[in-house]
Amino acid sequence: MSFPHLDAAGRAHMVDVTAKQPTVRSATARGFVRCSPEVIAALRDGTAPKGDVIAVARIAGIQAAKSTAALLPLAHVIGVHRASVELDIVDDGVLIEATVGTADRTGVEMEALTAVSVTALAVVDMIKGIDRSVVIENVRIVAKSGGRSGDWVRPGEADAAAPASGGDR
Repeated sequence: MSFPHLDAAGRAHMVDVTAKQPTVRSATARGFVRCSPEVIAALRDGTAPKGDVIAVARIAGIQAAKSTAALLPLAHVIGVHRASVELDIVDDGVLIEATVGTADRTGVEMEALTAVSVTALAVVDMIKGIDRSVVIENVRIVAKSGGRSGDWVRPGEADAAAPASGGDR
């Protein structure tokens, strides 16, 4: 089995995608920040000491999607043409979902995962003064569309229809 991220000598390198044609692609990732009841109350009441946790985390996630290539050494610089981050406060934490889209030569799975991860980190940063025991859990790709491999939905995530290649989910 050959690995495209390794050269003939076994050294890591960036895969050459220059010959590939740009196609419309999209990916959705999810994650969870497990929080104490005290944190959930502060999030719901808007009384977190650092301010609007949800707004700050959403913007951090969108910015992260656009900055993925600067963070991951072998990720390609691509145009992020759309990025949405949704946060839902539930009884035991914060559900996060990010969808990222492009029309480029490579997919946006890493951008969606980076968006969710940084959104979760921003939540932790904003609420750590209330409770330092929060946990980031289960960051994963749940659906993708476009590219050579086509559409894919993670088994068990039936509600994560593959993001529409041409528009928002």
